[in-house]
Order: sequence, then structure tokens, then C-alpha cells
Amino acid sequence: MPSNRPLADFLPTITIKAKDFANEITNTQVKQHDLHGETSITKEHVKNNRDVRKLLTDRDIVPEKLPAAEDVKKLARRLESEEKKLPGQAQRLGGKKKQPMKKTDK
Repeated sequence: MPSNRPLADFLPTITIKAKDFANEITNTQVKQHDLHGETSITKEHVKNNRDVRKLLTDRDIVPEKLPAAEDVKKLARRLESEEKKLPGQAQRLGGKKKQPMKKTDK
């Protein structure tokens, strides 16, 4: 992993989902408990991240020990390349273009 790149570009899916889950818990708690101000919301957010991390580590999932995921920039380039190939592949698979079905009167 290059040192000049953000860690988030290489996060495994479970880590991304865990962070998203903690954020959603925070959003829910802010609404349910009518939290206001940066201090109380930050405190809630930190608590939720800690709780989600504990859940992961209790299940022997230690984020720091997970292998890095595929570089998101490489993944984006590959997807873009594959998308460009799709129209040509569809024509080869389908042969002739299908004509729209016509409604017939009875």
C-alpha cells in the first residue's frame, strides 16, 4: 500500500460496513435522544465506534490484521474499461437486434 495514498482506498468491505453501521447508530441516537452540539454528538459517535469495534474483535475480526482490499482506483479503472466493452459484447451475444413487439387488435 503506497504511503501517499489514503488508508480508506484499501479498506476491506467489512471495515467499511462497520464504520457505516457505527455512523447509522449515531444518526439514530442523535434523533432519538435529541442530541445537539458537537461535543455530545462526537461523544456518541466515539462510543458507537468503540462498541462496533468490540463486536468485531469479539468475533476475532481485528481491523488492523485484515489484509488490504483491492485499490479502489484500480477497481474504478477496471470497471470503466469493462463498461466500455459491454456494448460490443452485447451485440456479439445477441446477434440481430430485437424488434419491439407490436400490439395486435383482437
